[in-house]
Amino acid sequence: MPFIDTAPLVNQLVERELYSCLIVQHGVQILDYYREPDQKEIPLKINSCTKSILSSLVSIAIDQGIMPAPDTAISAFFPQLHTDPDPRKAQITIEQLLTMSAGFNWTEFGGQHSFPTMRKTSNWIDFVLSQPLVHEPGTVMEYNSGCSQLLATILAQTSGQSVASFAEQHLFTPLGITQYVWETDPQGVHTGGFGLQLPPSAMLQFGLLYLHEGKIGNQQHIQSSTVEHATSPLIAVDSPQKAHYGWHWWHSSFTLDSQPKVDIPYYYALGFGGQYIVVVPSYELVVTVSADRFKRKRTPLDVFRDFVVPLLENVNNTTVN
Repeated sequence: MPFIDTAPLVNQLVERELYSCLIVQHGVQILDYYREPDQKEIPLKINSCTKSILSSLVSIAIDQGIMPAPDTAISAFFPQLHTDPDPRKAQITIEQLLTMSAGFNWTEFGGQHSFPTMRKTSNWIDFVLSQPLVHEPGTVMEYNSGCSQLLATILAQTSGQSVASFAEQHLFTPLGITQYVWETDPQGVHTGGFGLQLPPSAMLQFGLLYLHEGKIGNQQHIQSSTVEHATSPLIAVDSPQKAHYGWHWWHSSFTLDSQPKVDIPYYYALGFGGQYIVVVPSYELVVTVSADRFKRKRTPLDVFRDFVVPLLENVNNTTVN
């Protein structure tokens, strides 16, 4: 398959003052764009892309038997749920946290039951677990950084390490990631749903780990079956965008206007303000985007859908014709 012509994309990146865009296709880095090349190794906020990093750590812990099976009830780690007035809370599972289908009443971006409110409390875990259930667990995805913090806490409990220490041992060091910054909650647990800063090159290496089905070189760091399940469209989502969700990974597809039309699946990590790690297995493609000049009154660009997919259309037409 021919390589993408990235020149039209670079013009768009420059015009919109995006911080970085890195693309690897067929094992070759075909774009290494930085607005400020002399600062390329400085860690930047990846916002909710942190969730997909956490997913990989949970996947590794489950594969290695450090964390129990995904169908394990979280009341094994939070025994207070056994005395909650709603008996359904004690049956919420690890997988339901991963797919954000625990059923909690949650409005992620504002209000009484929200991520900003959680951050103002002295104990985030108590706040999350105290939220009432408005859905039967496992039935509805409600975007919820509280679920991510529960997972981070479970990982710290079961591994006997901080989340960052576990990440260094099992993910960052194998990927060659040495620069990062990671926030913690009031109890000292690293944040599971946000708060991680990584250089764009680290985001790219993480995307390549998933493109290669959990392998780094010849070593399997995440079981390929776990990668496949984690990035599958496990539950439909309407908000904050219409797509599907896996284990803290988004899943969607785009349609190429060829004859016949071709539907191409892909999955991605998504962070507030325009942070992306996109993996397109059928194109052997990873695209990462960092943005640091997001204006609140402007919808952040989806660089992949808006600018990269049209280039893939050209590649496909060239191949078909």
